[in-house]
Amino acid sequence: MRVVLAEDLFLLRDGLVRLLQAHDFEIAAAVESGPELTRALAEQEPDVAVVDVRLPPTHTDEGLQCALEARRRRPGLPVLVLSQHVEQLYARELLADGSGGVGYLLKDRVFDAEQFVDAVRRVASGGTAMDPQVIQQLLARRSGNDRPLARLTPRELEVLELMAQGRTNAAIAARLVVTERAIAKHTANIFAKLGLEVSDDDNRRVLAVLAFLDHGR
Repeated sequence: MRVVLAEDLFLLRDGLVRLLQAHDFEIAAAVESGPELTRALAEQEPDVAVVDVRLPPTHTDEGLQCALEARRRRPGLPVLVLSQHVEQLYARELLADGSGGVGYLLKDRVFDAEQFVDAVRRVASGGTAMDPQVIQQLLARRSGNDRPLARLTPRELEVLELMAQGRTNAAIAARLVVTERAIAKHTANIFAKLGLEVSDDDNRRVLAVLAFLDHGR
């Protein structure tokens, strides 16, 4: 699996390269700036891009914008974005095209090698890997009594949060120590209460939930 990595801090970039290589990823390119990232994504056509939001020369959202432009040129290009802080705007932009293969992680997650590598693989396979803190903030923002989330039970909110992280029904069942059948029932209730069509496509259902939660901000 070929990866283009963009991170301006040398030590972190070098560490991520070594970590990914140790888990059988091929590093097609490891770059430190927006222009380099644009060239690498166009020339290398990787299986997945792991991109720091803030890159030179602007140090604002250059990495994210380069990745989004690459997805416009190559729809469905898997992109995992790394950020120092929770920025809901970045999450919204990343999810805006409604296709899978996207992830948004805080950099703190990088130090959990298993979690980080799992996120890269999940995104590369067309799935979704959203940082729990991002999901919690989205849920909190939409949890007032005038919002549809108010109709969900506490258990359904737990299931929704885990779904939004990209977990399958089996993984959610294991986490909550219940049966998959129980999770399927909760999932059906969640979609019914949120007015969303039930889908067997886990990736699209997660994106649909996130898009709904973020709609009408």
